[in-house]
Amino acid sequence: MPYSADHKKKTRAKIVETARVLFNRHGFNGVSIDMVMQAAGLTRGGFYNHFKNKEDLFSEAVMSFLMGRGAVWRKDAGVDVTNLKPEMAFQMIDAYLSPEHLNDLDGQCPMIALPSDIARGGADAQKSLQVLLEAMVSLFQANMSAEKDETKQWAQSISALCVGGMVLSRALPDSDLARQIRLAAGQSAKEILRHASLHADQSGQAGNAQSC
Repeated sequence: MPYSADHKKKTRAKIVETARVLFNRHGFNGVSIDMVMQAAGLTRGGFYNHFKNKEDLFSEAVMSFLMGRGAVWRKDAGVDVTNLKPEMAFQMIDAYLSPEHLNDLDGQCPMIALPSDIARGGADAQKSLQVLLEAMVSLFQANMSAEKDETKQWAQSISALCVGGMVLSRALPDSDLARQIRLAAGQSAKEILRHASLHADQSGQAGNAQSC
């Protein structure tokens, strides 16, 4: 008797989440299909019912973070994407650059855990990372009320500081320097947010003056 569509969907999701954790721990080359399926409690033969190859799985594992482990992370960090305001952006910066996120190897954002693997990977994995980055940029951008072209550049800068600060912190052997890098990245990102808020206030005041 064939499995139901719901069973197949749940099995696929289990494989993806298992692979995401293993890729975070060991990188793309350090993980085999056998490792993934064994850790998921499934047989290797079932893998090809869901994915073409390991590269296909890798791309989906990267993408899955956005609405999977990433959604859990945002909830734990108190980031409500339905009620965005500047305070939420400051909170997200602190949470993203926190020691808790740095030490959560299994749950880390793929942009931190896997940038080199993705850069050397195929186009699909790179597109998955781009989706994650664009979502992060949009989240920061939604907290700004200035002109759209300006907010996009500011949001891109904040995202680059957050991701870059964490990538360096993860790679550094000196924990004090790693902490200093995260703090510096966070302070710079917050300065951009403050600048955006000030710019929005000044633009609003100028607009009100012209309408009087």
